[in-house]
Amino acid sequence: MSAVDTAALKRLSGAHHWHPFTDHQELAALGGPRIITHADGVWLTDSTGARILDAMAGLWCVNVGYGRRELADAAYQQLTDLSFYHGFFKTTTEPTVRLAAKLAELTPPGLSRAFFANSGSEANDTIVRMARHYWALKGKPEKRVFIGREHGYHGTTMAATSLNGMKVMHEQGGLPLPGFAHVMAPYPFEAQGQMSAEAFGRLAARAVEEKILAIGPENVAAFIGEPVQGAGGVIIPPDSYWPEINRICREHDILLIADEVICGFGRLGHWFGSQRYGIRPDFMTLAKGITSGYVPLSAVMVGDRVAETLIHEGGEFYHGFTYSGHPVACAVALANLEVIEREGLVDRARTEIGPYLREKLEEVLDGHPIVGEIRAEGMIGAIEIVKDRRTRERFAGGGKVGLMARDHCFNNNLIMRGIRDSLVFAPALSMTKEEADEAARLARLALDLTAKDLGVL
Repeated sequence: MSAVDTAALKRLSGAHHWHPFTDHQELAALGGPRIITHADGVWLTDSTGARILDAMAGLWCVNVGYGRRELADAAYQQLTDLSFYHGFFKTTTEPTVRLAAKLAELTPPGLSRAFFANSGSEANDTIVRMARHYWALKGKPEKRVFIGREHGYHGTTMAATSLNGMKVMHEQGGLPLPGFAHVMAPYPFEAQGQMSAEAFGRLAARAVEEKILAIGPENVAAFIGEPVQGAGGVIIPPDSYWPEINRICREHDILLIADEVICGFGRLGHWFGSQRYGIRPDFMTLAKGITSGYVPLSAVMVGDRVAETLIHEGGEFYHGFTYSGHPVACAVALANLEVIEREGLVDRARTEIGPYLREKLEEVLDGHPIVGEIRAEGMIGAIEIVKDRRTRERFAGGGKVGLMARDHCFNNNLIMRGIRDSLVFAPALSMTKEEADEAARLARLALDLTAKDLGVL
């Protein structure tokens, strides 16, 4: 594309395209958005011809990397055979059925049924309805409250935003809705102090139990959590945390929802984060990596005790979407899962490229004056930015330093995300070691420039 085309697209975007999570006045002051035109592997190309190393796999989702012909071929073939039909009126399509069966095979035991939607937000909205309907059928309609966590992220619809622990999102739209509560996150770097990680994990889990007891177990429908909190800053819980959550939910008869939108399909070096942490969920939320982001698709995996009650006692469930189980999306998902299995990408994230990327970042950033911690699990991680490495004191500004570092990444053709005062990363599971080396080099450059801006270097 020519520079004239780029300028025209930027003008059109400024006039007509409302971007998600964007300050449009700020975007206009920067000259408009970057126009991405091509992608291959972990590399993007923009309309000026610049190549950009995408260490965020789009939005945590392009697990197999960009440009996979197998996924494009699957979409083309399905579009040719059957471009669309729905799951209403006692019908379905072959890819939809096959994907549901495949997900039941891959997910932990007891999650035998899949309900399809288009995004993680829709899937979590569906879970809210299913869980409340379940308790009503059990003669306990007062069990309506959902407990989430600070920094938790579960989507942007009204119910999903209410599940979130993002206060800035709650400031718009009169949220959260009634019936949603939140507790502390299992965030060792921010709150651990002199306590051991294991003790802190148990402390954070007890906060859930204390909230249940304060509300009354008879009023609580479910607890929701991501195995690793992604958009909240890649908060990796101590290993003591999830076993306690399992116990608490079981003892107080609370449904447990594992939001695997980011953690699923190999991101943590296991098919699902629930397998990594031994979570025993009644619901599992799936999206993103289910198709590696090639087409929109999400799923709710429903635990057997809930499914059997809804099916045998609930009659018709008045819920669904036009595109629930879209045959093209399901065909692409099946092709995507085949690539992940054939190339061993799940094990590779755990035993090869995941550890290599973390070790390379630790090597390149060793002793850096503003780096307080590098943490990772599989192919997701964070670099904490601090003023004082010993005390973990933050810079003033409430997260502005993280955005400063992010901008230096973007300006040097690396995509990492700034969340509060940290840089987070989640590249494709197919990343090569040479590409990991380049990501680490560019991250060091961005942090050096950030330190200079702060007067530290």
